[in-house]
Amino acid sequence: MIFVFAGSAFGADFRVMSANYDLSNAIITLSAKDTFEGNIAENITLKKLENPTRYYFDLESTVLTIPKQDWIFQNGNFDRVIISQFQNNPNIVRVVFYPKTDKVFKDIKFYRIKNNIIMRLNGNDIQNDYYQHIYRDEHASSSDFYENLKVVYPEPPAVNMANEIQNAFNVQPAETPAVQKDEPDFKKFKLNTKYYLNNVTTKPNSVLLSGFGEMTFEKPMVLQNPTRLIYDFPNALSAGEVRNKEYQINATDKIAIGQFSINKIRAVIYTNNVDDYVPVIAADNQSVLFINQKTYDTSQLIQGCAQATQYIPTEINDLTQSMTLNFDYPVVHSVDRKNNALILTLYNAGKFNEEQFKSNFAGSFFWNAKIICAEKGVGVRIYIPLRQDSQVNTYLGADGKSIKVVLKETARSKKQLFNIPSSKIPSKRIVIDAGHGGTDYGAIRGEVNEKDITLDVAKKVQKELTKLGHKVIMTRSIDEYISLQDRVEISAKEKGEIFVSIHVNSSVKPEIEGVETHYYHQESMGLAQAVHEALISNLKPFDRGLFKSKFYVINHTEIPAILCEIGFISNEAEQKLLVTEKRKQETAKAIVEGVLNYFGQE
Repeated sequence: MIFVFAGSAFGADFRVMSANYDLSNAIITLSAKDTFEGNIAENITLKKLENPTRYYFDLESTVLTIPKQDWIFQNGNFDRVIISQFQNNPNIVRVVFYPKTDKVFKDIKFYRIKNNIIMRLNGNDIQNDYYQHIYRDEHASSSDFYENLKVVYPEPPAVNMANEIQNAFNVQPAETPAVQKDEPDFKKFKLNTKYYLNNVTTKPNSVLLSGFGEMTFEKPMVLQNPTRLIYDFPNALSAGEVRNKEYQINATDKIAIGQFSINKIRAVIYTNNVDDYVPVIAADNQSVLFINQKTYDTSQLIQGCAQATQYIPTEINDLTQSMTLNFDYPVVHSVDRKNNALILTLYNAGKFNEEQFKSNFAGSFFWNAKIICAEKGVGVRIYIPLRQDSQVNTYLGADGKSIKVVLKETARSKKQLFNIPSSKIPSKRIVIDAGHGGTDYGAIRGEVNEKDITLDVAKKVQKELTKLGHKVIMTRSIDEYISLQDRVEISAKEKGEIFVSIHVNSSVKPEIEGVETHYYHQESMGLAQAVHEALISNLKPFDRGLFKSKFYVINHTEIPAILCEIGFISNEAEQKLLVTEKRKQETAKAIVEGVLNYFGQE
């Protein structure tokens, strides 16, 4: 696609902001900004001219805010397409097609999607579920590509203009236009397709990236020294005026925009609060707003009320399924990819039928997704637990009224997705290890001791599992000291099938919070995933993720063994929660749910 921009307002006329050509799909798109008076081109009439044969249509009361487009094609059904300001006062934009054969125009299709006029040149229909790729887990994909497009400029001034346009798309300076014998000057563009970023605007606790085309971003990365959050945008180019610059978001945080490679933009947010930032996607997918969730006023994102109308599960193949949510109004949403979850926040969503949602997705890969109110009571949040080897892509409908999540599993992870009801799981021998005890207090803050919290939670886990008919082996049931080696030997002697150690975390940095789960041997990873997912899904703490750690009890235990850090005693707010009966019971039930899910996967 070619994206160029030169913007200004011209009274109440419509403004064509970009002209894009997708070579691989033979689609031409004109994007226009509407006035308050109406919509551009309610009806398009195609007219024919002779000598040479050509077809055209006019857009009345319209201003072309970009340079005249004159494209000559070496392949396909068309020799040439011209988009120009045909007339002023009144303003008319004319689009002219030069076909290779007259019959091709019998199949041309026109579509209106929001403020876009789309021309399909190969006769194939654009389906109603025409989706734009928003998010992907992959950092490299076969969809990353260039298009070679030969564009002819018969006049020298146009050649100069071509160089200016090309400079916006090149990391390297544009080549000198070549000249072929008996042919006019031409420029061969090697284009990065899909998106052109031309504007970066900072606002309080947020930054807006905007441009033209189809914006896609990849799974974020966190790097240290200094701490920074990395978002890459594949198949995208940045304008020279926004590239290699830093923008201040607030007193401590800033963002840098760079052309990481010839077809990838990199946005780097320098912040110590990497988990506070999420990307909010506009309903037209032309811009993304990075916001600090804790300090940004999300009520600003409410643009109309989008009510859910359909919840559609689809099996794409044996290992891939999708979840489609349809609304009656364009949706403003964010995509927050955690290590073990995908969190969609629908900021302007109103009516949402949770019962219908769960019913429709029962038995699918999305069976355990949870619907909760978004923070500050604005919108709806959908929490989708994921496995470590799950692969996620999200899409937005071209009209902004549909969101699709595509989830691909491996053969191994698919077996782990579905629970066997707990009543059908045969009795298991489960070792529950309450961390520390006796003279070993564990972490201490004031009068609060880790050993007391872990014992209380362990006893509650024992009670819940025993009620379900399982044999629970406790490494300690009272406040007594048990060595690490003794805990391992108890597990072996009692022939336990899994080992779950419960601990409370601590840090010299009081601001650190959250839940993390540790494993060491590879055969323990499935248990770690199942329990960790249940803890995050039920407690909704900060997700610190899974860790492969060489703790003694999970290293020397021969059965699947994990160690759960259920919160930070060093964090004042989390400590207050950890000592409550409510949080202890919720933690115990989450651990039980994870254990049952693990056995249900076998």
